[in-house]
Amino acid sequence: MSYGLLGGTRVIEASSFVAAPTASLYLAQMGAEVIRVDQIGGGPDYRRWPLAANGASLYWEGLNKGKKSVALDLSRPEGRELLVALATAPGDEAGLFLTNFPAGGFLSHERLAARRTDLITVRVMGRADGGPALDYTVNCAIGIPQITGPATLGDAPVNHVLPAWDLLTGAYAAFAMLAARQHRVTTHRGGEVRVPLADVGIATIANLGQLAEVVATGENRKRLGNDVYGAFGRDFVTADGMRLMIMAITPRQWAGLITALEIGEMIAAVEAARNVSFAHDEGIRFEHRDTLFSLVADAIAQRTAGDLAAVLDAHGCCWGPYRTMLDASADPTLVTENPIFAEVSQPSGVDYPIPGAMATLPDETRRPPDGAPRLGQHSDAVLAEVLGLGSGEIGALHDKGVVAGV
Repeated sequence: MSYGLLGGTRVIEASSFVAAPTASLYLAQMGAEVIRVDQIGGGPDYRRWPLAANGASLYWEGLNKGKKSVALDLSRPEGRELLVALATAPGDEAGLFLTNFPAGGFLSHERLAARRTDLITVRVMGRADGGPALDYTVNCAIGIPQITGPATLGDAPVNHVLPAWDLLTGAYAAFAMLAARQHRVTTHRGGEVRVPLADVGIATIANLGQLAEVVATGENRKRLGNDVYGAFGRDFVTADGMRLMIMAITPRQWAGLITALEIGEMIAAVEAARNVSFAHDEGIRFEHRDTLFSLVADAIAQRTAGDLAAVLDAHGCCWGPYRTMLDASADPTLVTENPIFAEVSQPSGVDYPIPGAMATLPDETRRPPDGAPRLGQHSDAVLAEVLGLGSGEIGALHDKGVVAGV
């Protein structure tokens, strides 16, 4: 864990893929005891790419750091009963269940709540009607691929490689879990919270004003390539061939950029000729980006990236270099000297930096992140501590193939 804010809280997780495991990862990094229950041999995400040389999933161990692992045969009634017992186990800080299993079946909230009336179930779903959806199917349905990429693509869609809706859904599910727990503290009532991926996607673009934009105009937004919509921002190439992303959202950033590039007189001439002011309105800068981009591009093309870095930083400009992910992995600020990272033992055996909590609490001591468990590593301990099973009972479950451990 990275912090102990949720110390004493126990969350039972039965899930796979990205959204739900992300939610419990965040909870674990704030100190919750997260017990992930998987099918013996691993669930559908246990071998997802990217893989280590030995075949271990770097994806799986990345999303399951700091959790305890229990392996059960969920195809058998005895295994399902153990999962239900774990989810509904007593305790003021227990009775928190996170899943992306279907709303019906043996993990329905109604069935679980019959065992513990104040149970909180947070269920990540594809669609609100129970139908399936993944990040890519949500993304294409809400129109993002049609406004991604350069205008030369015409109507060809561009899928993104970052599962944004999965990650937002996971973060929202973690928030929903804590909100429901707080509600239980004051009312002594549990309940189910359903978080559909599709609803997170469509609500997010509505929150950003993008849905209102198309409804109000009756038109889709045009592709802009690397131009930032409604503001000054684009990629530019330096004299030594480096590509930089430069943004000027605030008046201070805009003023700093003009000063750093020594283009104040040329900008003033454009303002006078067009009877506008770029100082305080990012939308005006966007509308006149044809000329502004040209002026900035010419100024940047005359300097090397090293010279520009110093002057842009000195004037409070907002910029970043285009680099590969391999380059980023060696960056001191991002990774190698970033206190959120540490190297700890992982099941894959690969040595690489892993992050703990993304938040920094200045008044709290940051603890080193925990590695991911081996599948079934905590089966015996959890069954004994949470359900009170004796060694003989646990041994019998192993003999029957209902429980597996390492």
